[in-house]
Amino acid sequence: MEMALGAAEIAARRGEVPVGAIIVDTKSGRIVANCGNQMVGRNDPTAHAEMLALRAAGNMLGSQRLVDCDLYVTLEPCPMCAAAISLARIRRLYFGAYDSKGGGVEHGARIFEQASCHHRPEIYGGLLESRSAALLKNFFETRR
Repeated sequence: MEMALGAAEIAARRGEVPVGAIIVDTKSGRIVANCGNQMVGRNDPTAHAEMLALRAAGNMLGSQRLVDCDLYVTLEPCPMCAAAISLARIRRLYFGAYDSKGGGVEHGARIFEQASCHHRPEIYGGLLESRSAALLKNFFETRR
């Protein structure tokens, strides 16, 4: 989670909402993706840290199925990202701050609880929650 926070801090310095995501291949123990949000820089509303990390890990491992991978992200994934996490078959999802407004895991759409969901990862929320939340709060305070 520390590395995900580092990716979020780098994203903030680029003017992006500070969210970072790391994917670890649990078989080898190596990090196969380390990404921060890039929506502004890419002019792409889908360039969330999680989406970029899933793409990078899939390319690194040569598979769209990431069954032996764990995802660490600093903010509760939105519905789009949660659906992609399900499709990728991520083994475990660890996230920092809860997102009562835009989350799709513990809030809002609760993607993994839907009958149409193909796969539900093990979910662990609230890891380094206060640091993740503070990073977001400080970012948005400077924008006002």
